[in-house]
Amino acid sequence: MGPETLAQVLRPLEGIFRAEQYPDLLVGLEVSDDAAVYRITDEVAVIQTLDFFTPVVDDPYDYGAIAAANAMSDVYAMGGQVVLALNICAFPPSLPPEMVAEVLRGGAEKLVEAGGVLAGGHTIDDEEPKYGMAVMGIVHPQQVLTKGGARPGDALVLTKPLGAGIITTAFKGDVTDPAHVAGAVASMKRLNRGAARLLQRGGVNACTDITGFALLGHGCEMAEKSGVRLHFQVDRLPFLDGARDYAEMWLFPGGTCNNERAYQHVVHFGPQVPEELQQLLYTPETSGGLLAAVPRDRLESLLALFAAEGEPCWVVGEVVEGAGAEVT
Repeated sequence: MGPETLAQVLRPLEGIFRAEQYPDLLVGLEVSDDAAVYRITDEVAVIQTLDFFTPVVDDPYDYGAIAAANAMSDVYAMGGQVVLALNICAFPPSLPPEMVAEVLRGGAEKLVEAGGVLAGGHTIDDEEPKYGMAVMGIVHPQQVLTKGGARPGDALVLTKPLGAGIITTAFKGDVTDPAHVAGAVASMKRLNRGAARLLQRGGVNACTDITGFALLGHGCEMAEKSGVRLHFQVDRLPFLDGARDYAEMWLFPGGTCNNERAYQHVVHFGPQVPEELQQLLYTPETSGGLLAAVPRDRLESLLALFAAEGEPCWVVGEVVEGAGAEVT
């Protein structure tokens, strides 16, 4: 569902579940962040999220692992750690059981890597395969990361390269280099667990993960919640090998247009940013990285933490006064 439609259908629910009636709901519908956060005690809050989607690759094991990593990403975007998950399964009755088993194995082994446990799930018959997870995480109530804390002067850092969305779209059209697909799969399967831990240690002001609404959509959400403007420098943005090639071939998925319609009124591009690159920054990502706003006086030490752990991290821009996002 596109961002405009999603906002429309959720609007009536905000009046039913008013924040003042639920003081322990730290992040909910009215805040509209990456996941829900509910305080259990003064020391523990629960993070709850779910995500599922149709296959983005052919290999069933990789599909399961990618879907699981993507579902868990929202927990990491909120600064938490994964504890427990339930499978969400919709598969055609004609699909061989051994293929379904491989999807579930991929998801389960990725959950083990995250330090979580699988506790059940739900299955239905559906002509189009769909798989994902409902995930529970935990975080200290005073350490929740949200989209709303970015401040002018903060640096913007990104923990995964962009482009998985257009590569998987090109793959469906059978026009990709296998090496490009392998790179995208490896990126999508990589958990945001380590990056989230380092961002917590580094004391960032705001965080979100880059998924279906693309860099610009999720960036605009951070800007709106924080009351600032995000300035991205195009020559600093990292891309997966092949992503810009497929953008020049104009192989964008339908979600690109949905994101552009939703956010173009608050996005400005400099004259040197080509049209295909503009579209690429609106293109949905799957299991993308974390985008965080870092106080300038903490940036050097944060980058040192990432380097010491062998975790990738790019400085891609800064937070400035204003609203929306700009790319120059």
